[in-house]
Amino acid sequence: MTFDDTFVSEITETPQEEELFTSLRAGSWDAFHGQNDVKRSLQIGITAAKGRNESLDHTLFYGPPGLGKTTLSHLIAKELGVNIKVTSGTALSKAGDLAAILTNLEEGDVLFVDEIHRLPKVVEETLYPAMEDYALDIVIGKGPSARTLRVDLPRFTLVGATTRYGLLAGPFRDRFGIIHRLQFYTPEALSTIIMAAAVKLDVKIDEASALEIGRRSRGTPRIALKLLKRVRDYVQVHEIASIAAKGVQDALDMFAVDKLGLEESDRRFLKQIIQKHNGGPVGLSTIAATLNEDVLTIEEVLEPYLIQVGMLKRTPKGRVVSKMAYDHLGEKYVKE
Repeated sequence: MTFDDTFVSEITETPQEEELFTSLRAGSWDAFHGQNDVKRSLQIGITAAKGRNESLDHTLFYGPPGLGKTTLSHLIAKELGVNIKVTSGTALSKAGDLAAILTNLEEGDVLFVDEIHRLPKVVEETLYPAMEDYALDIVIGKGPSARTLRVDLPRFTLVGATTRYGLLAGPFRDRFGIIHRLQFYTPEALSTIIMAAAVKLDVKIDEASALEIGRRSRGTPRIALKLLKRVRDYVQVHEIASIAAKGVQDALDMFAVDKLGLEESDRRFLKQIIQKHNGGPVGLSTIAATLNEDVLTIEEVLEPYLIQVGMLKRTPKGRVVSKMAYDHLGEKYVKE
């Protein structure tokens, strides 16, 4: 793939990008823009828990990547005045890994598990008594002589984050007292985030330019910060004093990110369906063969945003490109 194909859509980040996002992460509720209903609910829960001198109920955040699930977990720990331990579902491959973390928690600590739907079944089931009874059942020995030892744990708050809520088992979901779905951001909310990030990056940017970046960011703060960083590089190389509308336009056009946030890979995907399959319906495997792309990338990377903005439909007969996509791409719409 080319740089343009993977610039925004790539799910994983480099260590440098992770460091950037960490440095730009909101450090207080006031600095966290958007998700107002979620913030209000969490603030009420935290205040009530502190008033009763209890730990916060176990909390689950779900929704598309890049919307602030990790940031909210850190804000919860900061507001509670406790430590936070961070891990991921893929890092906990066996029950012993989980036991090592749980037994090192202190009273009231927050354990944040990213991509919690990827926990192995045995680890997930080990969490059940830990979440309900704050105890860990450890099996000692094997066969008829095996016995179970129960280890008491300090009261803690498990905060889980997932992009695949439906993959969590029902008994697991039910053990979370607080569950929130994070929504996509408006361009106006993203422009506020971009303006705040620009101050931290020591970059001058006007409100119109921040709003233009926000419009092209797919409603996602992580993408907005990526675009801001790319625009910052562009104006620096071209020795432009500050980020203005012309610089944003030129930079994002160069990176092939259009006014709706579509990249070259998105436009190519839609054009292939329009030009080679008459706009659909066409099966997923056929599209994958046409694009020389794997099915998972199409389902997980390309399609979600196109469906969200109404350019693509999933039907029982296959994928269908909407009239909106024809108009956006400048293609002639000939279907009834």
